[in-house]
Amino acid sequence: MTAPTTGTARPIVYYGDPVLHRSCQPVTEFDDRLAELIADMFASMYAVDGVGLAANQIGVDARVFVLDCADESGVNTVAHVVNPTLEPAPTPRELVTQPEGCLSVPGQFHDLARPTYATVTGFDMTGKPITLSGDGTLGQCLQHEFDHLEGMVYVDRLPRKARKKLLAAAGLEERPAS
Repeated sequence: MTAPTTGTARPIVYYGDPVLHRSCQPVTEFDDRLAELIADMFASMYAVDGVGLAANQIGVDARVFVLDCADESGVNTVAHVVNPTLEPAPTPRELVTQPEGCLSVPGQFHDLARPTYATVTGFDMTGKPITLSGDGTLGQCLQHEFDHLEGMVYVDRLPRKARKKLLAAAGLEERPAS
């Protein structure tokens, strides 16, 4: 799969915006508007040197993400997934701790433990079923972008003190408890 060469970069939404903190709505129409959204998502991700982007990170409440990143062996994957489902990690579940960052918390990174391998199933922009699997940055990215569609930003997985410090360094505020 290759990234569309068209598309318009849209502004990135930052931590605290309500669209980032709720589950996104499933996509029900696989049409030109969806293809345009995906092209805009790739353009937005590339404009800020990202490796993954969820639709809600550009303010769109839809279960879609795009990515362009490599697995542990260096093989690069460029893809989009509509209505993804994250499959349970294989057992025994091994974790790897590595730095993680997010375009919605600009310039900040923190070590985070995640399963070493991830698989996501879903659909492409035409409604064709797809499966993406990987380790390394690809595995981390699949999990990170799926989290976004569930309303979770990676800093929400950190201890409160670390989260507050990262958000302050990014010029953002912790969202009020609900």
